[in-house]
Amino acid sequence: MTTNSASATPKHSDLETQFTSSDATAPDANTPPLGEPAIRTIAMPADTNPAGDIFGGWLLAQMDMAAGNAASRLSRGRCATVAVEAMSFLSPVKVGDEVTVWAPLVKRGRSSMTFDVEAWRRPRDGERQTRVTRALFTFVALDEAGRPRPLPTDDADGTWI
Repeated sequence: MTTNSASATPKHSDLETQFTSSDATAPDANTPPLGEPAIRTIAMPADTNPAGDIFGGWLLAQMDMAAGNAASRLSRGRCATVAVEAMSFLSPVKVGDEVTVWAPLVKRGRSSMTFDVEAWRRPRDGERQTRVTRALFTFVALDEAGRPRPLPTDDADGTWI
């Protein structure tokens, strides 16, 4: 939800319940999120661990970049990651896989933003997408001195807030 109304904003516990369901049989576990992805990239050999799988840290960095881009657009400026919650890896990413990350806004505070970030993989030679991981990323908008600042409240320039 992207509303400012406290009564319409989901409670943190509601987000956690919805969010932490990593059951592969959950209705949304096999269907990528709707909307425009925040980032799409290809996993390369330099990003692997000794077993040949992509490092979890590389995937975390992709998710942070995707959510950070969304946070910068929403805040119209500098922001910083302040928390990552409830991340578990559900399936490995292999070299050559296309990795797509969605980062919809789920909570908006005075200076903070929380995004429900999902990473999905698609084998280079296939079309079936599989969820790899999901986490809540929280950012804070910062001023020029690095202190928290309020988020913009208008949509005067037609951004996607």
